[in-house]
Amino acid sequence: MVSRAVIAHNAAAPACERIAEDIIHTGQHYDRNMSQIFFDDMGIPAPAANLDIGSGPHGEMTGKMLAAIESEILARSPDWVLVYGDTNSTLAGALAAAKLHVPVAHVEAGLRSFNRRMPEEINRVLTDHVSGLLLCPTAKAIENLATEGIHDGVHHVGDVMYDAALVFAEIAQRQSTILADLALTPDSFYLATVHRAENTDDPERLAAILAAFAETATPDCPIVFPVHPRTRKLLSSSSRFTSRVSRSSSLRLIEPVSFLDMVMLEKHAKTILTDSGGVQKEAYFHGTPCVTLRDETEWVETVDAGWNQVVGADTARICTAVSNASPGNTITDYGTGHAADAILARLISAE
Repeated sequence: MVSRAVIAHNAAAPACERIAEDIIHTGQHYDRNMSQIFFDDMGIPAPAANLDIGSGPHGEMTGKMLAAIESEILARSPDWVLVYGDTNSTLAGALAAAKLHVPVAHVEAGLRSFNRRMPEEINRVLTDHVSGLLLCPTAKAIENLATEGIHDGVHHVGDVMYDAALVFAEIAQRQSTILADLALTPDSFYLATVHRAENTDDPERLAAILAAFAETATPDCPIVFPVHPRTRKLLSSSSRFTSRVSRSSSLRLIEPVSFLDMVMLEKHAKTILTDSGGVQKEAYFHGTPCVTLRDETEWVETVDAGWNQVVGADTARICTAVSNASPGNTITDYGTGHAADAILARLISAE
């Protein structure tokens, strides 16, 4: 998703009213449960344009997005193009804007896994190097940028995901019925997500993760596994995977859930097992220990504070980490829940 910010020059107006924003939805996440439901749950305004790019190889997706976003920028003449995170949409928006000499503001700038085999790492590095405003969630992100020679326009604003966690945890508690729907008791289930190519495209890694899930899940503490559409397709493609999944009745594969339902699952799980970057942080925000099914993480603060264990795709290490999972220490780096205000202020002052 790419946004454009048009600064309204009325100094007396509140910051939120001085910026007119058009949301450009690339369609990278095109399944309703992976896209529209988040707009609905979070009250996000409808996109000004939906490019409907859909899925495909990384180069094809990014190229199509680049061309389409370029047309949108030319038509809208924004003061800034605001991009988020590390997706193909992020890189396409940043490149399109930079080539048209429109300033780029990158939210979640400076994150590094130091694994260039990850498409997300390439996206975030290139985006940072064409951005004029680098809005960092942590002090470590600023250090990473300085190491790469990026000093101008760099600001520690805190984490917008923490802002969202504070707001939507209360809303989810009031509105979500997912625990009752799945007959779950707080702190008596595990939550799992697996979608990254490093796991899903490697049969050995995926098989090892599924073996760990089957070994960990019990009738008293099942694993609830909302399955990404891409992952579900892979799981059904081989008897090697289907047999592991069917071997444990306590491994409960479900369809992707809404944002508010996911918040409730994260908040009340005993431990979260994931290869998602965002879910690692959300686990901490909701006070839930996390086991990360990757070989590295951008969110080193969660590891240093004891909330997160990075174990890769080794069955024994996953099972041991789940057994050892426990709460850690408080992380102050993510801010106080006002990162969005800090970003608005930086956009206005930069203009």
